[in-house]
Amino acid sequence: MKQMSLGTTGFERKTKRTRKREFLDEMNLVVPWAELVALIAPHAPARSPKGGRPPFAVETLLRIHFLQQWFNLSDPAMEEALYDTPMFREFAGLDIGEDNLPDESTILRFRHLLEEHNLALQILATVNATLMAKGLLLKQGTVVDATLIAAPSSTKNKDGLRDPEMHQTKKGNQWHFGMKAHIGVDADSGLVHTVVGTAANVNDVTQASRLAHGEETDVFADAGYQGVAKRPETQDINAQWHVAMRPGKRRTLDKNCPMGAVLEQLERIKARIRAKVEHPFRVIKRQFGYVKVKYRGLAKNTANLMTLFALSNLWMVRKRLLNMGAQG
Repeated sequence: MKQMSLGTTGFERKTKRTRKREFLDEMNLVVPWAELVALIAPHAPARSPKGGRPPFAVETLLRIHFLQQWFNLSDPAMEEALYDTPMFREFAGLDIGEDNLPDESTILRFRHLLEEHNLALQILATVNATLMAKGLLLKQGTVVDATLIAAPSSTKNKDGLRDPEMHQTKKGNQWHFGMKAHIGVDADSGLVHTVVGTAANVNDVTQASRLAHGEETDVFADAGYQGVAKRPETQDINAQWHVAMRPGKRRTLDKNCPMGAVLEQLERIKARIRAKVEHPFRVIKRQFGYVKVKYRGLAKNTANLMTLFALSNLWMVRKRLLNMGAQG
């Protein structure tokens, strides 16, 4: 039998920088930890409930909370990952050999703390304030859109019911059950500034006024928002609405005549601007793996979406932020 060497026992030091470690190293540098900790710390308990062990640092729990978002982990899965993955413990600032790690109840209580004080909305605002201060988020234009997020439709649960706050809707020839994430993004950078969560059957156009921040001069939307400028709730928004032409009407354009050619070119320009709104959806669904709601109820899932889009904003401009840090 061949004798095992130290190089084959598993104790050797790995030198390869994996994509996961590269990702965490980049996010560690671009997340405004000090500002976010200062936001949450006044609401965190000074001592553990029922005289238990001393509470973990706010930054440690916030880092664990972000790990959950980035890798789409439930509370029990996050607890196990802390034990199984030294890189996660290192990122959270926990001792590699530490046995006293946050359990799923601790992770759950921290999330409830964020929900109770509506801190997800403030996390998004704090991140965006940081990006705005660096000139990465402008306020001249907004693009609005929505995406469906699936929810479990099964009734095989304790209550024997589907989530009453989720609904079904038909898109094309397919029925979907869940919620909608409505977002308003910066027309220049594609960064999300506003998030609204509704049931899936809520029409996109009814939420358009909630997605404009009020300081933009132009708002861009797809054909599903036809008639938005005439709605009563949008009359106080002093912006020009640029809504896409319906596909059927666009197909009938005579592109050989001057007017038809101009209208077609205008639609292409509007489409290029609207494309920015698809980037955050891609990040949370493909990069972060968020394709199904994690919790029951709109409030919890909307708070989760706000955190996800705050993190997607940082991910989308991380290279520029790192270059700014290197130059600084």
